[in-house]
Amino acid sequence: MSKKEEKTATPYAGSTVSSIVLVGLFAAIIYLGIQFFRIPLPAAVGAPFIHFGNSLVVLAVLFLGFTKGAIAGSIGLGVFDVLNGYAAEAPIIVVEVIVVAFVVTAVFKLVKRNDTKISNIIIVAIAAGLTKIVLSFVEGLFKLLAAGSAFGPSVVNSFLSLPATAINSISTVIIVSLLYFPIKRGLAIFTANSTIAR
Repeated sequence: MSKKEEKTATPYAGSTVSSIVLVGLFAAIIYLGIQFFRIPLPAAVGAPFIHFGNSLVVLAVLFLGFTKGAIAGSIGLGVFDVLNGYAAEAPIIVVEVIVVAFVVTAVFKLVKRNDTKISNIIIVAIAAGLTKIVLSFVEGLFKLLAAGSAFGPSVVNSFLSLPATAINSISTVIIVSLLYFPIKRGLAIFTANSTIAR
């Protein structure tokens, strides 16, 4: 990737200080988005809930790039897990964040990083939501198999636990589509001011 492409891919994380600030800011927003805006749902596997964490991870990756977005998402969701009794889930969540970040980055590259069209942002968000659904299904399946359940019932129970993830995926498409352009404008102001301050 050339320097010009790299700059286009992550225009909001130029200097070291602004990168640290933005990673910390997105990590905090992701944490808050899951800590204070969640609705628990009954499920056969785990304790799923509706939240905004996934949407905010997608936004972090779109604005900060794969590495910094994945770091922000891992910190935000990881801190939530540790502070809320899900510490055993934290490593799995970090892997899921990395996979989602990879898919978001790959799909964003496929649409040539053209973020002037809302349709491209929607495509990226749909890809992230579908990835999360598949990851949740696989995670639930492995948990049940590890607990000694037979394969057939594990598949059924893992599938029955997907409604919360499906709702989160739909909300990801809606939230990313609604917030992408306002955040882009705000970050443009931030980077303009941080450039002036240098």
